Amino acid sequence: MFEIIRANERGRAHFGWLKSQHTFSFGDYYNPQQMGFSALRVINDDEVAPGAGFSTHGHRNMEIISYVLQGQIAHKDSAGNEEILPAGEFQLMSAGKGIYHSEYNASKTAPLKFLQIWIEPNQFDGAPGYQQKDFGRQPGLTWVITPDGRDGTLTIKQDAALAQLLLAENDSVDFPLQAGRAYYLHLIQGELTLAGLTLQPGDGLKIAAMDQLQGLAAKGPVLALWFDLPG
Repeated sequence: MFEIIRANERGRAHFGWLKSQHTFSFGDYYNPQQMGFSALRVINDDEVAPGAGFSTHGHRNMEIISYVLQGQIAHKDSAGNEEILPAGEFQLMSAGKGIYHSEYNASKTAPLKFLQIWIEPNQFDGAPGYQQKDFGRQPGLTWVITPDGRDGTLTIKQDAALAQLLLAENDSVDFPLQAGRAYYLHLIQGELTLAGLTLQPGDGLKIAAMDQLQGLAAKGPVLALWFDLPG
């Protein structure tokens, strides 16, 4: 099963200081056909003006991932974490029983671009947690988030995993598939062809009940995120 979500089909919001594109229903954007996929609830492409940002607000029982594409996030939360998240790094904040945080563009002159991702947990009302790491730029699939934190990955409170995909032009990848699982691919950069489909930046693909799947970087470099989710 494939279902493609094209970049131009995503919801949009513009608040002056913030431009955002929503893969799934979020805020004022409501699409009953796109309420999430498996435990994946939010993928937002956010562009934040210099010096602006999200003032202090709360979350509960959500696994919140930030991946910076350009610039730096200045993060501060009620658990005492105060960090700078630069481009290329992954941040995972487990909201648990409740946490307040703010996210600002750390620059007064350059825009901030990042992906905001929410995954629903399978553990509830625990202590909030914060993790942050740069996993480098290795070609192919690099696992960055797993349920058990194996091999130095960030640990998520869900039977889900996230990998970073990097391909040079004309390189290919065999995606790891397992019966009974669901998968989501979000393309950030480049052009990727798979199963007769061509994905452009901002496109996403829901995948289920597949035995094998290979992707080819038709235009590179390719940068994407690969989600392994409960079926």
